[in-house]
Amino acid sequence: MTGTFENILNLIGNTPIIRLNRIAPEGVELFAKLEAFNPMGSVKDRLALAIIEAAERDGSLKPGQTVVEATSGNTGIGLAMVCAAKGYPLVVVMSESFSVERRKLMRFFGARVILTPASEKGSGMIAKAEELARKHRWFLCSQFENEAGPDIHSRTTAEEILRDFGEKSLDYWVSGYGTGGTMKGVSRVLKAKSPSTKIIAAEPEISPLLGSGVPQIHNFDGSPAASHPAFSPHPMQGWTPDFIPQMAADVVAAGHIDEIRPVAGDAALKCAQNLANMEGIFCGISGGATFAAALEVAQNAPNGSRILAMLPDTGERYLSTQLFSEIAEEMNQEEQEISVSTPSCLFGTPTVLV
Repeated sequence: MTGTFENILNLIGNTPIIRLNRIAPEGVELFAKLEAFNPMGSVKDRLALAIIEAAERDGSLKPGQTVVEATSGNTGIGLAMVCAAKGYPLVVVMSESFSVERRKLMRFFGARVILTPASEKGSGMIAKAEELARKHRWFLCSQFENEAGPDIHSRTTAEEILRDFGEKSLDYWVSGYGTGGTMKGVSRVLKAKSPSTKIIAAEPEISPLLGSGVPQIHNFDGSPAASHPAFSPHPMQGWTPDFIPQMAADVVAAGHIDEIRPVAGDAALKCAQNLANMEGIFCGISGGATFAAALEVAQNAPNGSRILAMLPDTGERYLSTQLFSEIAEEMNQEEQEISVSTPSCLFGTPTVLV
């Protein structure tokens, strides 16, 4: 984007679609939609803006009122930006299991971050946020049930995809699901306007909630009544909480998912690093997981197929996770050998002042 904008929020959306050249199998066209190009580096910037502006319109969020939400991090980071730009105090509730970088980013924007025990899982942090909202009369975003999420993806993300592919057919759209908002909002538009596009939902292999076929029990307001029996902890932060969100269940009920692809944690990590090494694309573990699913689709797709993977965020908020566990801080042997191949600026040698 170029030009002058009213504020940072005008930069949300219109993210690029990039063709992958070195990593794609022969015979297909493989693309990635890079949501890291949103101002705070993730697809959740769209959701954060949508929730706040919808609440402003209907009067449920009053001027100066505190906003509170439970999040794995990206929604909280997006909310921190939106609330800072609009002047709302923000309290974020997050499980201690999510990366330290996320806490620091939100606090840098002035948000307060309340941690919950990892043993309480995603449903525990949601319960804490609800409790705080009732106690203090704060505005609760309720991202897992809030229809502002899928609505903005129908208005923006889906329409961007259709616009960018133009007359060329899109054969497969591949995405994980967190709240289910992206999946619900995009899939319903693609099914209406590009019915030949197959919708592929990816989820962790060790936590196959949709793949289990076991329905989620929800309360009357759409919130989860209990953890799903198929849930297991997994490395894809932002993917698949310990329940099937109502919006993800809506996509299943609508029959919009053509295939569910399980993804192994090792495959997610490998694909994230391969995207960086081979394509120069920096994404997080969930992006690597989505791309792993897209690669599997590509292996069996008919020649000429066009496949689009949603890469939801940037890799910088995963520095303290296993994604970077093998990335050294100090020089390795090869780097040491390169260093000593010329005589200047070596550790352990006297400094020569010229």
